[in-house]
Amino acid sequence: MSGRSLTQAEAEGRASLLAVERYDVAVDLSGLLTGSRVRCESTITFTCRRSGAETFVDCAAAVEGATLNGASLRSAVEGRIMLPDLAERNVLKVVSVVECSADAQGVHKAVDPADGETYVYTDFTPDYARYVWACFDQPNLKAPWAFTVTAPAGWRVLSNSGDPEVEDLGPVRRWTFPPTPPLATYNTVINAGPYYELRRPGAGHDLGLFARQSLASVLDRDADELFTLTTQGLEFFADRFGMPFPQHKYDQVFTPEFPGAMENFGCVTWMDWFLRRTTPTRAEWDIFSRYLLHELAHMWFGNIVTMRWWDDLWLNEAFAEFASNWAAVSVTSYTDAWTAHLAGEQLKAYLVDQGPTTHPIRQQVRDVSEAEATFDAITYPKGASVLKQLMAYVGEAQFSEGLTDYFATHAWGNTTLQDLIDAVADASGRDLDQWRAGWLETAGTDRLTLSHAPDGFALLAQGPGGGRPRPHVLAVGAYGRSGDHLERGALVHVEVAGERTRIDLPAGADLYLVNDEDLTFASTRPEATARDAFFRNAARLPTAVARGVAVTTVWDMLMNGEATAAEAVRCLTAVLAVETSASVIEPYLNLAVEAADLWSPRSERDELLRAVAETCLGLSGVSAHRKAALRGFARTTADPEGVAWLQNEAGEDIDLQWRALVRKAQLGHPTAAEAHALLDRDPDPEAWVSRLQVSAATPDAAEKKAVWQTLVTDRAVPLASVHSVATVFWSAGQDDLLRPHAEAFLDLVPTVHRGGSMPATVFTRSLFPLFGIDLTFVERAEDLAAQAVPVVRTNLLERADRMRRILHGRGFSG
Repeated sequence: MSGRSLTQAEAEGRASLLAVERYDVAVDLSGLLTGSRVRCESTITFTCRRSGAETFVDCAAAVEGATLNGASLRSAVEGRIMLPDLAERNVLKVVSVVECSADAQGVHKAVDPADGETYVYTDFTPDYARYVWACFDQPNLKAPWAFTVTAPAGWRVLSNSGDPEVEDLGPVRRWTFPPTPPLATYNTVINAGPYYELRRPGAGHDLGLFARQSLASVLDRDADELFTLTTQGLEFFADRFGMPFPQHKYDQVFTPEFPGAMENFGCVTWMDWFLRRTTPTRAEWDIFSRYLLHELAHMWFGNIVTMRWWDDLWLNEAFAEFASNWAAVSVTSYTDAWTAHLAGEQLKAYLVDQGPTTHPIRQQVRDVSEAEATFDAITYPKGASVLKQLMAYVGEAQFSEGLTDYFATHAWGNTTLQDLIDAVADASGRDLDQWRAGWLETAGTDRLTLSHAPDGFALLAQGPGGGRPRPHVLAVGAYGRSGDHLERGALVHVEVAGERTRIDLPAGADLYLVNDEDLTFASTRPEATARDAFFRNAARLPTAVARGVAVTTVWDMLMNGEATAAEAVRCLTAVLAVETSASVIEPYLNLAVEAADLWSPRSERDELLRAVAETCLGLSGVSAHRKAALRGFARTTADPEGVAWLQNEAGEDIDLQWRALVRKAQLGHPTAAEAHALLDRDPDPEAWVSRLQVSAATPDAAEKKAVWQTLVTDRAVPLASVHSVATVFWSAGQDDLLRPHAEAFLDLVPTVHRGGSMPATVFTRSLFPLFGIDLTFVERAEDLAAQAVPVVRTNLLERADRMRRILHGRGFSG
């Protein structure tokens, strides 16, 4: 059954009428070893502020029966069961059944191809609990939840509250969990299956890690680091937020076929793609550490305190993203987290924020279907960078004090933007109304340009669309040559409050760096007369963050048609040759490959790829960078001799061997026998996906057709791997083979949202063609976006804007 999307007006009306005392939900998973049905009985106890009133409960599953205060109710219509003649206190019981099909929302069954074991998860963001059981599916009707789950005897069942009572009932067991604290519907979870478990104490808590049996050895390999990071995060957040995590158990469950990561209270669910089948690189651990801390921060931002409605999603996501970097640089070994954020997620935010889908961090969300489109680079990385700017604006101690007051005041409740702003303003003594309006309620990116006139230096600030700029606190560094590198001679902090701000900088520096230390979120430019010197000297900057700011400026210029792909590649390869932070080597290599492969004119592509390949060879001699460098070489070597060298260097690293075969296939050389042999050697349960990547890269019409069938029509590839298969499917130099599939992508748009917002996002973004298209194709995609559901429309327009910029770059003439 499809359900109508809940509007903000409906949610406000229902919240003003009802208060939910508790949910008692019985879930039967016992038939999932051989079948696909999940049966649920949801009992909701709630009060009504106006006796005799009418409302509705959400239930988009098949309903077997429903009673309100003992009286039978009519069938659901559009996922809603009407509740007439409410009493002051009410008990609603609804029995529902849901099928775990490939496109089912809310609950999913996965079978491990390695051993045939079955695993089940629920995933309820933003309003998918209603597809499984009856509930008031909105964030501001929080209540305690008590789950009773019946499951096959060989399974573990995991949920929010931990410490269940377990009864053996022959072929099944019943797991009865104690009630949770008051939670929103989307914060609840059930994970079940024959999980492998590790436990360890940390920060005064009982910490658990779980993975499918076939990945037990991988979990063992990573467990020490995962437990350490979790302990460090729990201690840091308890201190900064003035409130320890209020539950003894904290579990993290790595689940097959899960589409990301979800911050369920006390029981975080991860796609087990994060358990890398080969030893992770430093950049992969850097990303994983920030994701882990992001989900942990949600225990406070999102679970303990929840946004009232989806227009304040940033209160959850931007704060969790910010807090993950804050914690990483403060208490973990990943001290370059903000620099890695700048090299990855923040660059994506700059692109989106200067494109057609830009929106304020806090924006109007009329219904939940619109909310699904706001889980984007503006809400997440831009929001995090803006909060970093707020901390610089008010001071770290005052910022932390404001957060402590915020949680003390609003624990287990719901809040809006104003609640948070008031707490930080009170703690800092600063009026934040102008800051709030400029940063949270205004779309787009400011441009900051350094100007040098006879009377001195000034920062020229321009708001989005040429309007008034936001308030900024930032720094400008002045650097001079010292041998073959630069040294910072001055760092001047400045508060920008208008279009022109005088700044006292020393004259005669070899490079001036606007937004040194990366304190604000803005598009920056050097003086026009110093442009070329800026490109030449970026690699000579003395710190990873300074080089990161310079790389960001160069990439922003590439995106906006102010720099060529060749200039970007030269800058990046020069930086890579001297970079000391292992956390950004792989992100910079990815940017260099992207600039050479995607943004360059065809006549320059091979030369630029050779330049990146040479850089990779140089880096491969540095042990800390070796794996990342060999991965980069696998994407850029241009001949079979290079592939053979890489295969020899890879040795027993099966992941690298697959990457080498993908490149060999892209270059048009036979791979079938080698791929078959490697598939037999590879212990990874998803090794067949690596084999599919080789087929996807192959310049052969029959191979392309078969891969499209598996990837797109059948949707057989785990969601976490769709991007990696699609990226090599759209390989350079295969335009004629790709054009029919570009047309097929446009045909896919009206139905790509089946299965929910995560598949819609992944397929729309990953399958957008990279080659075999022109500007006319981009315009057709933009036209189709107008009729698409919000989450597809947003992602389609973002991808179309990116390709328009790339196509411009390919034709850039000076």
